[in-house]
Amino acid sequence: MILSCQGIAKAFNEQPVLKNCSFHIEDYDKAAIVGINGAGKSTLLKIIMGELSADEGMVTFAKDRTAGYLPQYQNMDTDNTIYEELLSVKQDMIDAEHRLRVLEHQMKSVQEAQLERLMEEYTRLTHYFESGNGYAYKSEVIGVLKGLGFEEDEFRKIIATLSGGQKTRVALGKILLQHPDIILLDEPTNHLDMTSISWLETYLLNYKGAVVIVSHDRYFLDRITNKIIEIDNSDVTTFSGNYSAYAAKKEILRVAKWNAYMNQQAEIKHQEDVIKKLKSFNREKSIKRAESREKMLDKIEVIDKPVEINANMNMHIEPKKVSGTDVLTVEHLRKAFPTQTLFEDLNFQIKRSEHVAIIGSNGTGKTTILKIINDLIPPDGGTIQIGSNVSIGYYDQEHHVLHMEKTLFEEISDDYPTLTNTEIRNTLAAFLFTGDDVFKPISSLSGGERGRVSLAKLMLSEANFLILDEPTNHLDIMSKEILEDALNNYTGTVLYVSHDRYFINRTATRILDLDGQNLTNYLGNYDYYLEKKNEIRTSAMAVQSTNNSDTPFEGNADITDTSTGKLNWKQQKELQAQLRKKENELKKVEDRIAELETRNDQIDLEMTKPEIATDVAKLQALTREKQAIDIELEDLLSQWEVLSE
Repeated sequence: MILSCQGIAKAFNEQPVLKNCSFHIEDYDKAAIVGINGAGKSTLLKIIMGELSADEGMVTFAKDRTAGYLPQYQNMDTDNTIYEELLSVKQDMIDAEHRLRVLEHQMKSVQEAQLERLMEEYTRLTHYFESGNGYAYKSEVIGVLKGLGFEEDEFRKIIATLSGGQKTRVALGKILLQHPDIILLDEPTNHLDMTSISWLETYLLNYKGAVVIVSHDRYFLDRITNKIIEIDNSDVTTFSGNYSAYAAKKEILRVAKWNAYMNQQAEIKHQEDVIKKLKSFNREKSIKRAESREKMLDKIEVIDKPVEINANMNMHIEPKKVSGTDVLTVEHLRKAFPTQTLFEDLNFQIKRSEHVAIIGSNGTGKTTILKIINDLIPPDGGTIQIGSNVSIGYYDQEHHVLHMEKTLFEEISDDYPTLTNTEIRNTLAAFLFTGDDVFKPISSLSGGERGRVSLAKLMLSEANFLILDEPTNHLDIMSKEILEDALNNYTGTVLYVSHDRYFINRTATRILDLDGQNLTNYLGNYDYYLEKKNEIRTSAMAVQSTNNSDTPFEGNADITDTSTGKLNWKQQKELQAQLRKKENELKKVEDRIAELETRNDQIDLEMTKPEIATDVAKLQALTREKQAIDIELEDLLSQWEVLSE
């Protein structure tokens, strides 16, 4: 066991957030803390890390174990570059490497006893350097930076100039490079795109330590976790398994608790009726029987009514009118900025009742496409055609559709003047704004609260074509599920951008993957997209192995590049020629790797020989050769990864 929490309790302004919170984390557990917004998840992490004191209870870490903690918000102001900041984590390896070079220099000019002492230190330090992956620490830093979505031209950016999201990624990278025994992460995926989230999933799955995560990303939790710690109405319960297993068990428990309560209430009501009837007979025996039943009734341990936390949005979207069959047609769309071309010659159509998700890495232009469709920014080329009888409802992740100077009540009443005061209050209450909350200015709301106001306006719009930009940002899991159900029951058309793979999996009937200025169509949800994406990779490898064939490659009928169409015969021949060239390059790289690995083994064997161990010049030469081999191998392995794709 690496972490134990026993009887943790915490209250703010006499309102309990946590009570009698007890759980433990084993050495290799991957655990998630879940609950609605405001349940106390971040509070619990702060108590564990000692940033906040508990009112009661004890947090215990196993002896000599290290912990890394990523809070949601970073206070990181330094003149270091991104690369320098992450490299600072490896200062012990940098110091060891420097000391090795100093020892090598000193050993050239000393003899006998002093030489023996230096060689002992050199051998000990070399072992420490190798066991700490010293020969590859720079490659490890670069690998983590790229995995978290930083491009090489960003490595020199100064930390103080970064956005909050970029600082969070830097902080996360530092924690991963430290390799603590337990990592505690508060919403680690908030500022990552799909590619980076997938990389982080793989990293954490293979991490040789414990991980505790607070996250609303259910797909992420499904892949990572083997334990769920739920905070519900300040009570804490531990479930084994991933998020899906927890959700299924939670529903069974909820039904069981409610049934037990209802059955007991029915039995109590029955006994009270019997007692009342017996007393009405007004006979000595009947009265004694009634009193006996009353005593039995008093001894019953009454089950508390299960608490249904009133934190569920009530959302139902229905279009006012039916649109034409062709809802949206985009042809030859192009958009570029002074330093970057986002996309060119994009073509796609959306038909009535489709639920289409646009996915892709950060910076590819997904949100830009939605803004162009909504006339918020102009395209550089191409046409956008909206179909007949199409009424658009737009959800903007930056909430530009809201007026910061207005109150919630004014925001609704000004846009929908026919609604009565009661109808406005009921609408806002459905999105968890009650009492005097309705008179708060929009500017004072959190990101999640502004999102709920935008969703309320979307529901009132009665539009038949919803365009949504990251609609699940800032929503807790329960609110996401309510939005998913509302969209699945919606009879209109939906086009949205999202990084929430669980949300996409539940709501999308088609996926448009924006990658490298091209848009590829997948007729299915996110799981289907992953399956077909893997098939495409397999097909590409098959083309490599049959590169002498002139048979045109036929892709899956339901997967098409809607920007460029099918490859013609000439393009296929060019592609095959490129693949043959890559295949030859791959073989050369593999041969060189095998050659260097063999030489590395030979060097290790030579360095164990007594005559070499006492020959300073030879030992230094072999060490330098080994270092050069390790550097070349790192470069070759990077080349191999690119070529093998």
